Amino acid sequence: MRLLIIDDEENIRRTTAVALEAIGHETTSVENGAAALKEIENGHFDIAFLDLKLNGESGMELLPELLKIDPRLEIVVFTAYASIETAVEAMRLGAVDYLPKPFTPDQIRQAVGRIVENRKLRERVAELESRLASDAPDTDLTTLEPAMQRVIDLAFKAAFTPATILLLGESGTGKTVLARSIHANSAQKDNAFVTVSCPSLSRELLESELFGHVKGAFTGAVSDKLGKVTRAEGGTLFLDEIGELPLELQPKLLRLLQEKEYERVGEAKTRRSDARVIAATNRNLDKAVQEGRFREDLFYRLNVIAIRLPLLRERQADVVRIAENYLKFFARQCGKQLKGFSKDALQAMRQYSWPGNLRELRNVVERGVILAGSNELELPDLPENFSGTSASGADGVQVGRPVSLEQLEAEHIARVIQHAPTMEEAARVLGIDPATLYRKRKKMAPDVPARE
Repeated sequence: MRLLIIDDEENIRRTTAVALEAIGHETTSVENGAAALKEIENGHFDIAFLDLKLNGESGMELLPELLKIDPRLEIVVFTAYASIETAVEAMRLGAVDYLPKPFTPDQIRQAVGRIVENRKLRERVAELESRLASDAPDTDLTTLEPAMQRVIDLAFKAAFTPATILLLGESGTGKTVLARSIHANSAQKDNAFVTVSCPSLSRELLESELFGHVKGAFTGAVSDKLGKVTRAEGGTLFLDEIGELPLELQPKLLRLLQEKEYERVGEAKTRRSDARVIAATNRNLDKAVQEGRFREDLFYRLNVIAIRLPLLRERQADVVRIAENYLKFFARQCGKQLKGFSKDALQAMRQYSWPGNLRELRNVVERGVILAGSNELELPDLPENFSGTSASGADGVQVGRPVSLEQLEAEHIARVIQHAPTMEEAARVLGIDPATLYRKRKKMAPDVPARE
């Protein structure tokens, strides 16, 4: 952190600075109020150590002036004239701590430690309030699918290490949820989980968002700003959609990963970070590397532990259970008494291909709860495209009925092709070569719908 020492005694300024710099902080020392106000106006400080007697000046009068310029500044006052009255008055004016002179270096470090712990607590509360305000259903990582269980086991095994983790998977498969769960099961769990959305800003603003900037670094930079790398100190930095990171910023991220070093925009001073990095993308980074849109060395540095999340249609055993959790959440939110899904609605949901994955499932259930007119969520409460899915299942070939394997295969292929966006995607879902799928479709025609 950046710390300002305001004291008219040179020896106090020097010994305080030595104690603070020994534990990794950056200090600036001044001897009077005018110099202190100028420093605060020209740059951001996290903490100020303020003497209440400044060569004829009153530190008690200076205290509110400092806070007027920077309300976020945390002020620790110290004086040789300690009393209950001065302590109470300093706290009333906005000081966060109070130390009597003479003080030891250990007392100074303890005061900083208390401020750091309080900051962590405030950030944790802010994060929890943000999650509550988002009205999100509870995270549930239990699964009945072996493939998903392997993903969870690998994620939690990696959580206990400092290794960088790369989460891969289509949009809506739960990468952010898994990243938060990794953080919650890691050594960093008591510190902040900070998200950076890589596609959300221009290159210049994203660099400032990530690393911070100093006053005057660019037009509009009217004060120093802490970046999200700084906010994630001791915690987890989650880089969402890392495949969208501009090429110009990729060397800087590589340096952060390899050397744990970075600079704020407009500042030459090198800073260090101990934040743990988790990245996520729905892009094919191998292809991006081949096309020159993503640095190969950065890809390998991110790809220490890669975890690919399965599509929702590859987790058929989990669909109903997850849907029921969503149903309970949204029913409670809407003040409705819903006991579950009707038989037809469940059948349609099991047979649907869920191209939007968990995000689509959540939206479908939320919509259904809003529209539900009985004590069950029924088929008409689902989007129109689910009605055709259910009818196909009710009247067509079904598992366990007296039908041949050839009929079952034809029915399954027909449904996959119906819901897949392309024949190539349908072939991937079926686990066969596209040429094989074209031959099978031609053999089964005209029963199988055409799809380009």
